[in-house]
Amino acid sequence: MPTLLLLRHGRTTANSSGVLAGRTPGVGLDAHGAAQAAALPGRLSGIPLAAAVHSPLERCAQTLAPLRAARPELPVHAEERIVECDYGEWTNRRLKELAEDPLMVTVRRQPSAVVFPGGESLRSMHARVVAAAREWDTRIAAEHGPDAVWLMCTHGDNIKAVVADALGLHLDLFQRIVPHPASVTAIRYGEPPLLLRFGDTGDLSEFVPDTDEAARDASEATEAPVGGGA
Repeated sequence: MPTLLLLRHGRTTANSSGVLAGRTPGVGLDAHGAAQAAALPGRLSGIPLAAAVHSPLERCAQTLAPLRAARPELPVHAEERIVECDYGEWTNRRLKELAEDPLMVTVRRQPSAVVFPGGESLRSMHARVVAAAREWDTRIAAEHGPDAVWLMCTHGDNIKAVVADALGLHLDLFQRIVPHPASVTAIRYGEPPLLLRFGDTGDLSEFVPDTDEAARDASEATEAPVGGGA
């Protein structure tokens, strides 16, 4: 079967300010995210990508822009089913504020029971994103053969859902998975599916103590596990 490279979009202005962007239009990459996107062609150098599929939101298109410029022959497809979860009334609220919302207890402990007020359920998000990933993988295999490699650029919670599905984990366990911005995760569907690599960024700055990166990642990932973290 082909190899799927799951790419989370680069860091955005919402990530760096601790806001849950959701499907808000016009949320773009911040300076760090733009640098992450610029580094993508080099990181993927030598990998013969059969196609790239991305969420239609601006931050995913911006993340792929340098790669498209470097590889104008690469087929690129926008896929509505891998758009960000619809967080409804939670959209554009600060993560620290959401951490105090009673619903966050359920988000942390039983995601399968969560329906965001005025928005989507995590169960629905999981179903559509996993279906899209598996259907595209089947299509890539049919068009490019079993050794093909393809790229999907999407959002944090979506990647967590796809990884949980590949590992055979219940949705209620998917909050244990934390894909950072611009990270690459590799999956090969088969019997069973294989997680070949997870969250590869080439950047270990979050583990260096007493830095802004370490403080930011620790607080956002642990206090408000929704949207994939910053």
